[in-house]
Amino acid sequence: MKRFLIAFPLLVVLLFTLELLPWGQTWLVQPWTAFIADVSTGAIRLFDDRVLAQGKIIWDQTSGFAVAIEAGCNGVEAAIILMAAMLAFPAATRQQRFIGIALGLTTVQTLNILRIISLFYLGQWNRTVFEWAHLYVWQALIMLDVLLVFLFWLRWVSRQAHTGSPTASEAV
Repeated sequence: MKRFLIAFPLLVVLLFTLELLPWGQTWLVQPWTAFIADVSTGAIRLFDDRVLAQGKIIWDQTSGFAVAIEAGCNGVEAAIILMAAMLAFPAATRQQRFIGIALGLTTVQTLNILRIISLFYLGQWNRTVFEWAHLYVWQALIMLDVLLVFLFWLRWVSRQAHTGSPTASEAV
């Protein structure tokens, strides 16, 4: 436990520092944010072809309403916290970390895309509800998702320690 309590905050600081460096923003964060905007727009366009994305902005051509996916809304910070926790946990193998990070990041980003889509429509419907959902509801749900993914992963790692080697099908 001591190792985790030391390693986790150090990894969080290291990963956040790397994210905030100019090259981290240019080569990782900005392309990732544009990718998330494109994926979100692609999902929206399955039902509404009036929506376009350019860079980090998603907008409705008819109403003119747009949202910009900014830092804190692209899922990078949640991913950093999850990765730091999984990397810091001393009892996990490399394979368990890889599986946990891959499945965990997929889960977090899928929920984040749902968040972006819901906020896009909430913003067109009611700005007050949009602000409340954006600042309070979705922030809490994303971090709760990170916590739950980490706890499920810990449970899986613990079971693997008692039963043998992990397999990808057992990871869920």
